[in-house]
Amino acid sequence: MAPPKLRLATCSLAGCFGCHMSFLDMDEKLFELVERVEFDRSPFTDIKHCGPCDVGLVEGGVCNAENVHVLQEFRRNCRVLVAVGACAITGGIPALRNNVDLWDCFQEVYHYGVGVERGQIPNDPELPLPFDKVHPIYEVVRIDYFLPGCPPPAEAFFRLLSDLAAGRRPELPAGAIRYD
Repeated sequence: MAPPKLRLATCSLAGCFGCHMSFLDMDEKLFELVERVEFDRSPFTDIKHCGPCDVGLVEGGVCNAENVHVLQEFRRNCRVLVAVGACAITGGIPALRNNVDLWDCFQEVYHYGVGVERGQIPNDPELPLPFDKVHPIYEVVRIDYFLPGCPPPAEAFFRLLSDLAAGRRPELPAGAIRYD
């Protein structure tokens, strides 16, 4: 009898979505993975809220109040949470704005930027409250594992999820991690 499938959810915060794209780079190994994993919340399923899951993969850093809410809800619903990629682990490229005052950043983009209505900084109650800094997700919730890279290679995703599905502590060989 086959072991029960892992229930897997993914979510993206402040990042480029490259980690999800790298996940898809597993190509035909996705068919093998689907034998051991069932997807919950994910752009692959278009499910918007996470139900109880065994594993959650989070890419992207925390740059606004909505990111905090989504991340905390995701953590509550995931038995194991994995920070995926440089943005989730360190803030990544979005954190480059941490050295610029947020108001100065808005001025540069909305007052002096090309292709936008000059002088109009968005101010709609539907927009999430931006933070002065982009934060790695471990500053907001407890993380069980880190999958480094920008993005992590498809093989690293496959190894991580295969180990978890087999009930093993994930161990990635040095060659499975890259930073290119």
